[in-house]
Parts: sequence; structure tokens; C-alpha cells
Amino acid sequence: VLHVGFGDIIHKILRSTCNHCGRVILPEDVLDDYREKLADAVNHKENLEDILKKIQNEAKKVEMNENKQNDLVDKIMGEIYPEKDDEYDEADRQDILLNILNQLYAEAYMIRDETEEKHSFKYIDPKQLCPHCRKNQSLEDIEASYDIIETKNTADIESIKENIRANIDDEYTKKIEKIDKKLAEDISSEEVEKLEEERAKLVEEQELKSDKKFSNEFKRRIRDYIKGYIQDLVQESIVLDKPTTISQGEYKLTASEIRERLERINDEDIYVLGINPEVARPEWLVLTVLPVPPVTVRPSITLDTGERSEDDLTHKLVDILRINQRLVENMEAGAPQLIVEDLWDLLQYHVTTYFDNEASGVPPSKHRSGRPLKTLTQRLKGKEGRFRSNLSGKRVNFSARTVISPDPNISINEVGVPEMIAKEVTVPAYVNDWNIDEIKTYIENGPDVHPGANYMITESGNRRKINEDTKEFILENLKPGDVVERHLKDGDMVLFNRQPSLHRMSMMAHEVRVLPYKTFRLNLCVCPPYNADFDGDEMNMHVFQTDESRAEAKSLMRVQEHILSPRFGGPIIGAIHDHISGAYLLTRKTMKFTEEQALQIVRKSHLPIPQNDGEKWILKAESQESPEIEREIAKKTKNVRGTKADKEVYLNTLNLTEDEIAKRLKANKWDDEEKETIKNIAKKRIADEIAAKYSSDAEDNSDSLIIKNNGDEWTGKELFSLLLPNNLNLTYKAEICTKCGQCDKILREAPDPSVVDYDKLCPIDAYVMIENGILKHGVIDEKAYGSMSGQILDKIVKEYGPGRAKEFLDRSTDLAICGIMVTGITTSLNDEEIPEEAQARINEHLQKSEEKVDRLIDAYNEGILDALPGRSLEETLEMRIMQVLGEARDKSGEIAEDYLTMEHNHSVVMARTGARASMLNLTQITSCVGQQAVRGGRIHRGYIERTLPHFKR
Repeated sequence: VLHVGFGDIIHKILRSTCNHCGRVILPEDVLDDYREKLADAVNHKENLEDILKKIQNEAKKVEMNENKQNDLVDKIMGEIYPEKDDEYDEADRQDILLNILNQLYAEAYMIRDETEEKHSFKYIDPKQLCPHCRKNQSLEDIEASYDIIETKNTADIESIKENIRANIDDEYTKKIEKIDKKLAEDISSEEVEKLEEERAKLVEEQELKSDKKFSNEFKRRIRDYIKGYIQDLVQESIVLDKPTTISQGEYKLTASEIRERLERINDEDIYVLGINPEVARPEWLVLTVLPVPPVTVRPSITLDTGERSEDDLTHKLVDILRINQRLVENMEAGAPQLIVEDLWDLLQYHVTTYFDNEASGVPPSKHRSGRPLKTLTQRLKGKEGRFRSNLSGKRVNFSARTVISPDPNISINEVGVPEMIAKEVTVPAYVNDWNIDEIKTYIENGPDVHPGANYMITESGNRRKINEDTKEFILENLKPGDVVERHLKDGDMVLFNRQPSLHRMSMMAHEVRVLPYKTFRLNLCVCPPYNADFDGDEMNMHVFQTDESRAEAKSLMRVQEHILSPRFGGPIIGAIHDHISGAYLLTRKTMKFTEEQALQIVRKSHLPIPQNDGEKWILKAESQESPEIEREIAKKTKNVRGTKADKEVYLNTLNLTEDEIAKRLKANKWDDEEKETIKNIAKKRIADEIAAKYSSDAEDNSDSLIIKNNGDEWTGKELFSLLLPNNLNLTYKAEICTKCGQCDKILREAPDPSVVDYDKLCPIDAYVMIENGILKHGVIDEKAYGSMSGQILDKIVKEYGPGRAKEFLDRSTDLAICGIMVTGITTSLNDEEIPEEAQARINEHLQKSEEKVDRLIDAYNEGILDALPGRSLEETLEMRIMQVLGEARDKSGEIAEDYLTMEHNHSVVMARTGARASMLNLTQITSCVGQQAVRGGRIHRGYIERTLPHFKR
């Protein structure tokens, strides 16, 4: 049987090779040229596809298709039966036919007459002959062949005549027999004479009609005979009826015949056809044996009812085996050819559907229930197949995938993991003397209570599932060296990924926060690098299984390490949407809070609670975190190896006595509380040194303090300043800046920056000034800490490190949301309403623009419109119209924008601050959408009285 996957290849090989000798139907010198080209292409590692296609196309030209065969038959029949055929009788036509058949044979075998230099071809084009099996011969060499041909053809023609004579239906026979019966009766002589005349007339008519019928039938049979003769001599067209039926002319080739033809192809020609003869042969494409996959590939299953069910592949193999056995038995029993062919076709069908049950033109094999069988191809291809699902799709162990949803209450470097996932995806915990009690707690909880454990692996490698039956035994035998696969818990490091993974920030390391419900929770600031939204997106989580991978991820892949994008150097992780709107509303000049409101916002935002001495609040105390402190720590510990915590421990030893140091070194252990204390002492001592070094007097330190008396109002700017490092200094223009240039002019003309009244520098408070970590002027919007453009965020990352930037982003977004909960924000279509006089101005301007367009169209129709350089008149008209209409839209937007202010209009606030949408969107809602362009011009009328082609005309 044929392999369903190679029907096209078999068809191309058969069309490119001779039916008789199996050689590629190209001259030897041409084949040599192609062999050299293929060798060069292989040596230079070039694509062979174009060369092989050219060989196949050139070889296919030799074929004589149905039309060419009919044309040749018509030509020969015209010679045997010319238009004026009175001069020929049947004997003459038979002689002409035999001569033509001999001529065809001679041409097919390129027989050369010794008296001529070259044989002249009358019937067959030499290009349609195989140059290998049709050898040049002399007439003497094949005289015997001629005799055989003539004898055979004469016998064939006589047989045709006899067959026609025997099968002519004579309508006169009954009439003549009836007359003969009457003549045998006793009748008068007059009646006898009359009947004999009638009989003679009928016999004459019978002969004339019989001759005519014989002539027509003989002519038809001779035509078929000539066509069959031609088909035996030339390369007839081979057609593939997908997927496995190959026909030559009207004859369907069997798999055995195809294999015989493929076996005749020699190794040199196989190479030209694109097959390496050292590793493959073309006849291997026709299957004589079928490998049976082991039962592990096609396992049996037990249904809920207890019945055993076999795999789909097993069902197909049984079908193949059964039909193959029936075919063998029928062939051995000498069954009729029709039955054998039907069984062969059925065997081909079962093998085809075994390989591919969705092959084109083949009805799928189904169960009794009507479900199609899932055979080999269906298991490999498609989204659920072996390649895309298991190999490329990275469906691996210790991973999880579910829908994502937003959670502004978790940190940017955290991911909320559903509890059911945390119970299923485990982390190996290696038992030692220090953690054995903790691990026993996990085992006691078991697989159903979080945090618990699912499996225990002994030091010898035995794996045991933890459940109620095995729990006690495992607890009794647990010892250092064993491994317990515990649940995910808060603080575990995991890898988070959203496909498509287009840059390095598509996979980052997060810390686990186990939460209820069934979706992954993600901080909104991390959406831009993942290109994630919450309209049904799914993300993948991979759990690290070794300490090495966890350490690498913590150092290289945590979210805060990727706040700055490698593509443009700015922050790709930052505030979005409500964060930006909230921060703007919080830091406006007019925004003030009572002491109670302010303290509630501070508490809900997880900001440090200000100090109170009974009379006043100190909102901004000296921070112990600064670039100078970090540099000093690095300088004093540059020769100390280990982590940052190790270096901080070392710093504290400077304050310890020798006995204390020796005692702690001998114990070789520092508990967590002691490390925290050591860290604080070390930082405070170094900070005191730096304060004395960098501060000239106590008054300078007061610049970093915000002092509020009890009962005073607090501003949003003061609350935002709590987030900023003390020594941060920065000036820039906010996103809401209208680029009026007023601030630049005032600063340029001022003799000294200290005399500038910054409160009056910008009427919309867009000039941002931060001094010593205090927001003195300006508002916070997208330009401050937004994704892609945050100036403050960028400076904190570069000067204070990613950890400080992560803390700033977490707290600032919390502050913005808490602030927006107090101030409130709402929007509706009323935000886009403008006064009637503004709408009248817009309508007036649009009317003028329409009049301009009408004048342009009139100028075009009158032929007085000047064409633009390189443009036709039609293109010029469209460009001029689009220019006028674009100006109309822009002018209408400017008029509307004059009335769309940020005061009490939250839609404008969102657009101006960069939180959402743009002013163009708002002005289009308010005034007019404007002319829509298609390929630089107006929308052409493509349909008449309908908008889409599927509506009825």
C-alpha cells in the first residue's frame, strides 16, 4: 500500500521517470549538468528546492496528455478516412493503418533508415520520447519486430471485424424469416413472386444498413485501437487523485505496479530527484510491512463501568490485520479480480486512516458512537499535539497556568498564587537539624491543609505519598537527608511568564503570596513589561526546584532589577491609570486634609507614622538610607566576603570586645533578631559619621524636616514627600505642562534663582521642584513615576538602587489610591459638554470649511485646479480636501479645548496627566470626529445603498 504522507512525492517521481526503463526523462548531458549543480549546492549549503523543482518541471514536458493523444489520433484517422474516401476500400484502409502503426513504432524507437542521415518524425514529437530506452537502431536490426507487429495488428483488426459482424443487431431478420415461412406454405405462384421480390428488397436494404453500421463501429474501434497503441509507446500522463490514488490515463495503477516502477530507478537518477541513495530508496514509499507501536504508546484503559477499552490505534491495527488476512485468503483461493481489488482498496483505506484520519478526500474512520478515531497524525499536529503542546509548549512539571487578575495591595515583586495551586505545585525541602521541626509541621498538615506536604523521598530514593495512613510512619522515620515536597508558601521565589516572550522582562522572578480564589494576582505596575491586561489573559508560573536556581533568580530576575528597560534606559515598570490620576489630585495646590484624614491616608498607605512630641508632628525625619551611607558601607567592607548581611554583621564587630567577637565566632551563628539589631546599629553609627562629615550645622538638617503643629491642615505635597529620600533634588516639567514658556522666561530673566517666586512660576503648577526630599512645587503625574517616563522613579533607581525604587513604587501607588478614595473621582458625558456659544463657533468654522471644499471640487470640475508636483489632479483634489478638513477638526478641537479645563473635570484630568486617553479623544467627542481617511483620501463609495457586501442589493 502507499504511504498517505508521500502521495505527492511518488506522483512527482513517476512523472519524472520513464514508464519502461525507469530513467529520468532528460538527456544524459542535461542530467550531468544538474548533478554538478546539486553537488555545488550541497557543498555551499544552499537551498536545493529550486533546482529539484526545475528538474521535475523539465521532465514533465515529455508527458503526452489526453489532449495531445486525441490530436494525434485525429491526425491518423484523417489519413485513413480522408474527406473524399471513395477511392479507398476496407483493404486499402487496413494497409494504410498497418503502415501508420509501423511508422509509429519506428518513431517511438527512433529507428534510423540506413539510406537516410536522420529519421524524420511525422507523428511523435522527439521531445516526448525517453532518450534512454529508445535507442537508435537500423531497420535490419528490427525486421523481425516489424513482422511481429504487422502479424499482430492484422490479427487484431480481423478480430475487430468479426466481433462487430457478430454483434450487429439486424432489424430485418424477423421480417425475412416471416416471409420464408409464408414461402414454405402452399400458395399461388403470383403470391410467391410477390414475396420473393419483397424478400430481395429487404435483403438488399439489410446489407446496405449492415455495411454502414459496420463501417461506423469499425471506425470507432479502430480509433480506440490506435489510441491504445499510442499509449503503449509514449509517456502517458500520470495523475494523482489525492491522497493515494494514482492513475495513468484511464488506468488505475496498483501499489505493486508503482513499487515495480520505483525499483527500476537507478541510484544516479535517485540523486537527481532529491533522494540520497545511501540512506533511502523511492520504493520504500510503498509499504510492504507496517511497524506496530508498543502498548505503551496505545495503552488500554478501564472505564468507570469496569469494562476494558482499547486505544484508537489498536482499533485501527486490528482493522488492518483483519483486511490483510482476508486479502491473502482470497488471493490464494483464486477469487475474482474485482473482489481482490476491492479488498486491496479497503486495506489502503485502513492504512491511510491509521496514519492520518483527516486526509483530504478520505472519509474518516469512526467509532460506533460517531466519534472519529484519533490516529497518528492527529496525535502529533495542532495546538494539542505532541510538538506544540508538549515540546514547544513547555508543558512541564512544577508549573501552573491560570487567568490573571489585578491586585493593587501586593508588592510589585509579589504574585498572588491561588491556594489550590500552592497545594499542588511543590518545593523540595531538604531535612536537617535546624528545620526538621518545621518540616514535621508540614507533614502533620498533610496534602489537604496549607501549608502542608505531598510526598517524602528518603535518602535512598524511595518516594512515599503523605496521607492519613502514612503520616505517622513518615513522622517517626523522618531524619536529616530526607527530602519533603512541601506546598508553596509566602516568600517562595517563582518565575512568572506571559507569552509571547518577546524580551527579557517577559519572564521575571516574583515572591509568592498565597491567596484565596483561583486566579494569579498581579500588581498593576508590572503590566507594561508583560504587556498584560485583565480581559482574560493567562500567565505561567514555574517553581524553582534547587537552591542554585532560587539564588540566581533572586539576584538577577526579581522585578525590581528590571524597572529600567534595556531598550530605552527609562523605567518600564511604573504607575498607570488611577495611580496617576490619584497622585495628581492628591498633590494639587488646592488639596488639603485635616489631621485625621492625613493620618488615615498615611496608615492605609503603609507610610512611616510621623513622630509627635505632644505639640507638633515631625513629618520628615532624617533617613538612614542614602547613597553616601551605602557607599560608606561598601568602602568599609570591601575586603569582607559574603552577602550584604554578612558585611553588616562585620560592621557591628567594630563595637564589640575581643571576648564577645571570639565567643560569637566560636558559636558560628547569629540569630535573625540579632542580625536585625546589628544592621540598625551599624547603619546608625555610619549615618552619624556621615552627618558630621556632610552637615555643617544643625540648621542645614532642618531643611529635610516638615513640622506641623497639632490641628494644622496637611497638604498632599507634604504627604507625598514622606516617600522621597531626604537628599533627593530634582526639577522637571510635568506631563500637564502646556509648553507656554512662561516658566523658562521668568527663570531666564531672574538675576538669582533664590528671588524667584515659584508659587507664581506656573499658573497650572506644572513646574516640579523637589529639594532635600520635599516636594516644594508642582504636581505628580505620569512624568513623575509613570511607566515609560517616570523622572522621579528613574532617579531613585539610579541613585538609591532598585530596592529603594521598589519600596517607593509600592508606597506611592498605595498613597495615590488612598488619596483618590478620599478626594473621589468620577466622569460622565457631562464632562464633554461645552457652552452653546462654543458650539456655535465650531459650527461656523465647519461651515466655512465645507464651503472651501465645495470651491475645490468646482475648480476640479472646471479644470482650473493646479496639480501638485508628482500628483494627478484626482490625488491633488483629495490631498487638498483632506488638508482643509484636517484643519477644521484641529480648529474645532482648539475651540473645545478652551472650555475643557482641569478644574472639576476628571475626564480632562485623566487625559492631561497621561492616565488615560488624550485631549484629541475628548475634543472629538465634544466637537467633531473629523474626516476619516482611507489610504490618504476620503472613503470612496464602494457599495451602492449598502455598507457591506453580504447585504442584499
